[in-house]
Amino acid sequence: MAFANQNNLKSDVLIIGGGMAGCSLAVALAGVGFSVVIVDHIDQSAQTTDEFDGRASAIAGAPKKMLDRIGMWQHLGQNFAPILDIRVTDGNSRLFLHYDHEEIGDDALGFMVENRHFRQAVFARLRNLKNVTYLAPADLKSLARDQSGVHASLIDDQGNALQVEAQLIVGADGRRSQIREQAGIELTHWSYHQTGIVLTVEHEIPHHNVAHEHFLPAGPFAILPLPNGGKNNRSSIVWTEKDELVEDLLALPEDDFAREFNSRFGDFLGEARFVGPRWSYPLTLQYAETSIADRLVLIGDASHGMHPIAGQGLNMGLRDVAALAEVLTDARRLGLDIGSAPILADYEKWRRFDNTLMLAMTDGLNRLFSNDIAPIRLARDIGLAAVNKAGPLKKVFMQHAMGSSGNLPRLLKGEAL
Repeated sequence: MAFANQNNLKSDVLIIGGGMAGCSLAVALAGVGFSVVIVDHIDQSAQTTDEFDGRASAIAGAPKKMLDRIGMWQHLGQNFAPILDIRVTDGNSRLFLHYDHEEIGDDALGFMVENRHFRQAVFARLRNLKNVTYLAPADLKSLARDQSGVHASLIDDQGNALQVEAQLIVGADGRRSQIREQAGIELTHWSYHQTGIVLTVEHEIPHHNVAHEHFLPAGPFAILPLPNGGKNNRSSIVWTEKDELVEDLLALPEDDFAREFNSRFGDFLGEARFVGPRWSYPLTLQYAETSIADRLVLIGDASHGMHPIAGQGLNMGLRDVAALAEVLTDARRLGLDIGSAPILADYEKWRRFDNTLMLAMTDGLNRLFSNDIAPIRLARDIGLAAVNKAGPLKKVFMQHAMGSSGNLPRLLKGEAL
């Protein structure tokens, strides 16, 4: 949307970042009457193409309930695949850990959704909400925050300017968050010296909605079920490899690359063929010292970014969305200032432990499994087998994977705000 015909805007909440977390928050808030302005430097149409983002995300059971409640899930149509089982193996070991959804009920453990389809669905939902203004391509030129509110100056790709006033600004602008940097919030960051190679394959044998996590010395190799018109023979691959090898791997001729791929993929799903391009993403961990400042709050990757080893990155962002939406909604019902320090402190307190725990868990798992040291390999294999046999403990882990543990916001329980 260009600015040429726009007057200065006023809203309750200004969201910088029109990706999956930012737009989900906008949908949740607009659904209970908040006015929202979203700003993104990339137009919606560019974010939904096959070439923009080859990744798929695992949506845990609790965040799925939220997406259903806020009216977004229905726009996915059939563009998702339930995860019924998860099978974890370590190298060539015969020991394994197997999660079967029937051990804890009828619900799927999660759902695989390609990121482009998620964006298409959330954008479709946004178009049905009259109290949301989506401005893109646009950038934040300047920002002031004071007791009276948030005052932002925007500029579009034609050089037109627009002023936006709000009670609160939300940084949902990813790992390189401009909002976080502008607020002077310190960031702890380190590289795993690993890169995730992402691609899609079709294979001869159906996946039967089983997600596989195969640990190799260089890092995890994940085979994640995708929909394919009922044939169940399409999967998303996240192949973790050492940084120094990735450029040469991606530059290999097709036959040589396929040989390297198949040595990791195996033949249990039959012959596989590549569908579409390949992407690569550096793998890092980062977390902000705080997720709040004066009339400012961070969600999603702007606040925390983790290794994809457990498939929880987007889920943690959606948990941020659910908690923040509840805190802001409850505050407004009481007639309180939604951008005030005590309200934002409630959000920070609610999310800090959960995010820190998940960051520590994914970091620890990657360090534990991304090596080939014989005593450690033996210990972790025995651990996988022990958990697999320990019914009550395994159920706890499964419930955690589904996002149904802890102090859940109402939306994550499928309840209205």
